[in-house]
Amino acid sequence: MTKTVCLKIPKAYGEKAIILTKKLRIFNRAMMIQRTEDHLYIPLVSKPLLVHVKEFKKTLPTFEISIQEIPTKVKRPIKIIDTLEDKLPPHLLASLPHAIDFVGDIAIIELSPELESHKKLLGEAILETHKRVSTVLAKSSPVEGVFRVRKFEVIAGQSKTETVHKEHGCTYHVDVAKTYFSPRLSHEHNRVASQVNEGETIVDMFAGVGTFSILIAKKHENVRAYAIDVNPEAIKYLEKNIVANRVQGKVIPILGDVRKVVKKQLVGVADRVIMNLPEKAVEYINVACKALKPEGGIMHYYEFAKAPNPIETAKVRLTEAIKKTNRNIDRVLVAKTVRATAPFEWQIVVDAKIQ
Repeated sequence: MTKTVCLKIPKAYGEKAIILTKKLRIFNRAMMIQRTEDHLYIPLVSKPLLVHVKEFKKTLPTFEISIQEIPTKVKRPIKIIDTLEDKLPPHLLASLPHAIDFVGDIAIIELSPELESHKKLLGEAILETHKRVSTVLAKSSPVEGVFRVRKFEVIAGQSKTETVHKEHGCTYHVDVAKTYFSPRLSHEHNRVASQVNEGETIVDMFAGVGTFSILIAKKHENVRAYAIDVNPEAIKYLEKNIVANRVQGKVIPILGDVRKVVKKQLVGVADRVIMNLPEKAVEYINVACKALKPEGGIMHYYEFAKAPNPIETAKVRLTEAIKKTNRNIDRVLVAKTVRATAPFEWQIVVDAKIQ
């Protein structure tokens, strides 16, 4: 409880008084409104000036200014801007990140150039706002290289890039600096896993730490998923995640170039192939077709495509690539945007039944 200057008002005029004090910018948001049987005590940031009193007289039939014991609100900020609005100028507040990726207890942001000198302040604000977060990372490079990883800078909290992420009842050990991982694909992981039928064999061509394969194995009793990745770190975490999720024998981790792996041991085994390598998936269509059973199967094909017709562009590119193999598209089951990746660019998925 704190002694605070208050506007004492009959309850009947309470709403008018609250609106007026907020309009005059003297409403104390840090304090609670005190109520008695007949009156409200509205906390003010300071003793009202003469101009404020004149406005009270215009709007309120009766009022008093008094000192009252008022409880302080115990409430953490809901948004980062609430923490930073008194610490950054308005033009920088407008540049705050619109999206934060949460991977386990790590928050990942894209830092605009104008906020570079304020990154530590921003990181601390994220820690204050999101109590489950222990580390804040800023992206410091694009996704690049064969392993599809990027560099990060720790701007607040613990200095780490490894965490445990939970999604759709699965547990994933992951190091975001050593393996590709996107929490924005959570819905897509579940959508694909929900389409799998009992008894299927799946070839997950670019498996990462296992977000498609492990969820499929958790959802279905009788499946086998061959989870392939060229990144040794991804396979290390995949093997750990297979044990953590108790799907040994259902998910088979394979380290290697998917072209060589399929040619050597997985020709004609798959009822379903997953091709989550949107940067280059079109280059692996022939490999996916070799992995599918002779009678055909389902292909989940991902790519990045630009305006004006990204979905149609992806469908055409897939169709043309399939024509160069000994397969045909029986029909397109789904073609849709997964997420925006850049201005006028989207990640697209095309689910197709292949003959």
